[in-house]
Amino acid sequence: MRLPFRQTRVLALGLAMAAVPTAALVSGAPATTAAVVTAAPQIPDSPAGRQLSWFLDAVPRAPIPAAELEEHLNAEFLKAIPADDFNAFVKGLKGLTLEKLTTVQPTTLVGLASVGGHTYVLTIAVDGEGRINALRLDPGPAPVPPAPSSWTRFDARLKKAAPETGSVTAEIDTRGRCEVVHGKAADKPRPLASIFKLYVLGAVAEKIRDGGLSWDTKLTIKPEWKSTGQGGLVDRPDNSTTTVHEAAKLMISISDNTAADILIHTVGRKAVEAKVRAWSGHAKENIPFLTTRELFLLKGVNYPAQAKAYLALSPARKLDYLQKTVAGQSLSDIKVWTTPRENDTLEWFGSPRDVCRAYAGLVKLNSKQLNETLAANDGSLKLDPARWPTVWFKGGSEVGLLNMSYLARSAKGRVYVVTTLTADPKAAIDENTAAPELISLSRGAFALVKTG
Repeated sequence: MRLPFRQTRVLALGLAMAAVPTAALVSGAPATTAAVVTAAPQIPDSPAGRQLSWFLDAVPRAPIPAAELEEHLNAEFLKAIPADDFNAFVKGLKGLTLEKLTTVQPTTLVGLASVGGHTYVLTIAVDGEGRINALRLDPGPAPVPPAPSSWTRFDARLKKAAPETGSVTAEIDTRGRCEVVHGKAADKPRPLASIFKLYVLGAVAEKIRDGGLSWDTKLTIKPEWKSTGQGGLVDRPDNSTTTVHEAAKLMISISDNTAADILIHTVGRKAVEAKVRAWSGHAKENIPFLTTRELFLLKGVNYPAQAKAYLALSPARKLDYLQKTVAGQSLSDIKVWTTPRENDTLEWFGSPRDVCRAYAGLVKLNSKQLNETLAANDGSLKLDPARWPTVWFKGGSEVGLLNMSYLARSAKGRVYVVTTLTADPKAAIDENTAAPELISLSRGAFALVKTG
């Protein structure tokens, strides 16, 4: 499962490598490990695939000559991670073995790799010229624990998941209303992170329904609309094109920030704000509705002065500040942060019930393409397809935030939404342990509504 909201591609990599010493990647490995012989995964003949093949071949040869690195790593990557640092990192990866690929796209590959008896999530992405601009080895997620068997246990475990939590389990009835089955602080607004993209998708689907756009409409990937993230449209050449359907699917399935911003610019900020007003009880907190690029620049450039200057303004003056000040700033000026920053003031906001209302609105706008978009990634929920043939998912994360929201339609046609919103105002949330717990709680909630 890919969670959203990463910081700038190159700088995030730099932090990942700097924060995890090479020795830590292999420490604690037993002297001998049992080997299981399996067929090597087939690496696609694509820009990302060719670079992955090179990387796997280069690891045993480290140190890799600087000239060779310049052929395979883009300039920004090498600026953030000089050749000596890269080789120091790679030197600790001797014995790296690719076990399988879980996400395969022309410019991005994600899979599982083993080093010293431990399993890691390997991510590699390339730019428009086919050079590596993102390379990560993250600890593999913990196993999903057993689902809670009662609402009492659900509440107890959710309380332990993070210092601040909110949830709702609700049925969307035939009139499109969210009837809450179980909830905690169901109406308290919280930072949504990338769950906000449901509002963007709603504005797009509504414009298509009204004839102002089609799923096949071609969109230009303007450089000034590009945002941060790994893979997706940010790695396409400037001024190349995509379609509304592709952008929407990437925005939901891999939480592509650039795709989201392109769609916001396409339908217009006011159209997205209109969906927030229609589907949320907390629209005021989302005006003006930020693009992801604007949010990252506000938090990452000249912090905290710029953030405080923006927050002190009225909504009308905030929009002017975005257009006249923030729009001219560069993503390369962003300084990455590793502790929560302005999550209660600079974010997109909504309550757990608001998220259910957004799903209810999308159900009304339903079409084949919309369903394909929302069902492209089930968020590792893995419900029994015989009982739950349709599952939609949108998650969101930032430093100090981890949110998950699912919609599932039962074989009998009943529609339920389970949303969990968690936050830690003081520290980053460990997604490797928190994400499996939220998945488990969500599975339990769907089981409980079926038996309750």
